[in-house]
Amino acid sequence: MDPVFEETDEESTGGVSSLEEEIVLGQRPHISFPFSILFSTVLYCGEVASALYMFEIYRKANDRFWMSFTIVFIIAGVTLDQITLMFFNKDLRRNKAVLLFWHILLLGPIVRCSQAIINYHKLLKNLKQEKEGSQDSITKRNTMLEREIAFLVRDNFMQQKAFKCMSVIQAFLGSAPQLLFQIYITLTIREWPFGRAFLMTCSLLSVTYGAIHCNILAIQISNDDTTIKLQPIEFICVMIWRFLEVISRVVTLAFFAASLKLKCLPFFLIIYCVPLLAPWLEFWKSGAHLPNNTENNSNMVGTVLMLILITLLYAAINFSCWSAVKLQLSDEEIIDRRQRWGHRFLHYSFQFLENVIMILVFRFIGGKTLLNCCDSLIAMQLIITYLLAIGFMLLFYQYLYPKWSAKVLPGRTENQPENKNKQLRNYYHSWSRAEYFSIKSMSYS
Repeated sequence: MDPVFEETDEESTGGVSSLEEEIVLGQRPHISFPFSILFSTVLYCGEVASALYMFEIYRKANDRFWMSFTIVFIIAGVTLDQITLMFFNKDLRRNKAVLLFWHILLLGPIVRCSQAIINYHKLLKNLKQEKEGSQDSITKRNTMLEREIAFLVRDNFMQQKAFKCMSVIQAFLGSAPQLLFQIYITLTIREWPFGRAFLMTCSLLSVTYGAIHCNILAIQISNDDTTIKLQPIEFICVMIWRFLEVISRVVTLAFFAASLKLKCLPFFLIIYCVPLLAPWLEFWKSGAHLPNNTENNSNMVGTVLMLILITLLYAAINFSCWSAVKLQLSDEEIIDRRQRWGHRFLHYSFQFLENVIMILVFRFIGGKTLLNCCDSLIAMQLIITYLLAIGFMLLFYQYLYPKWSAKVLPGRTENQPENKNKQLRNYYHSWSRAEYFSIKSMSYS
């Protein structure tokens, strides 16, 4: 008995029309195992499990302060993860009660990862059947098989975009505060149990992974939303750059916080509010207006709320590392496509100055009380580590930055009509900005 598929409209399929589906059927995209989805899910499970374990340790030790903030950070992160996945998959519009139930139990990423792996193997099986039955004269069966393949390809694509966005949000709104807090606890009580070390490792990997995604998504946006495959040497360079930048920045923040305790909060608020307010000041100075396609006051309010959420995430990313893009609220595309050295130089100059100030405070105020020795050596190592990160950043942008013509993913041919290539590119990459700041469908709907 042939499988039956419901006719899906453009809204229910993530904005994919029947014409774009025909393009997918005519040209198979590059299909690979969803390693990124699996890795994001493993990081999610590891961080949640270790945070719950440390929560129990703190509860037994009656450390209410440590216990409260540990659980708050992890709940905030996993809640945003569930919301992100539901938004990208439009579960609320499709009445998927079972998936909503798993998201309520905070198991949504695990279930969707399992679905992605199952759909990948199902897609391989269907592609094999299509190849073996290509000479079959039964047109109806082949058509249904092609539609099933198109549906699985689209679902694989959407899940990868959703998990990439989830990785960025989890990294900078959940993992980064958790990592900073756990380092602060370690410096304060001078103990480093295995559970906290594992939690800090998962959080560090999550933040580094999110920062790498920021780079990849920025490259895609600057290259006309085209998926570009980084070569191993390029990926290793970005990974080292981001790891050194994140670890030096977060450890510096933790030393500064441990040195001044609550007195550090005004300084933290200042360095967070500068990237938060800068896009709005540029928007106000440019004299621009909100998009004209807001038909009523409710749409206008929704647009303003989404822009506020975007700038909050943008400031959170720049608090821990460089966001790799520049917000332009006066532009309909929100993100500046041009890779400007001026913006990059300004960010790293100010962040290096912030790090030096915090390291000097640690050296002269908290060094003796926190470490009792080697405070000057550690302060120098933090500065050198950040300078090494800047060096790898310069190496990447000067010599290893990928270009559109040489690094496009397989699956396209040069002799195809230009309009088909353009439509196919729009299908596969219409969510690039949405996966960075989760805005494309929410702010201008």
